[in-house]
Amino acid sequence: MRTSLRTKAIAICDDKIAKKGDAVGISFYAFFANQNDDPDLLMEAAEWWIKTHRLNHFEKALKVREMIKSGQ
Repeated sequence: MRTSLRTKAIAICDDKIAKKGDAVGISFYAFFANQNDDPDLLMEAAEWWIKTHRLNHFEKALKVREMIKSGQ
């Protein structure tokens, strides 16, 4: 996952956790606007989420943030 996407995803996870607590769930779609303005980046996130790590549609934001921070 490219650095810009990692940075954005961590910030979004941090925001969701701060607003809704440690148990909040998140999908990779949360990292994007409601419009598909960067399909390559969306596919990169989807591949990381689905193919590489086989995550469920919704996962705990805390788990996702820690995975990204650890370089997975």
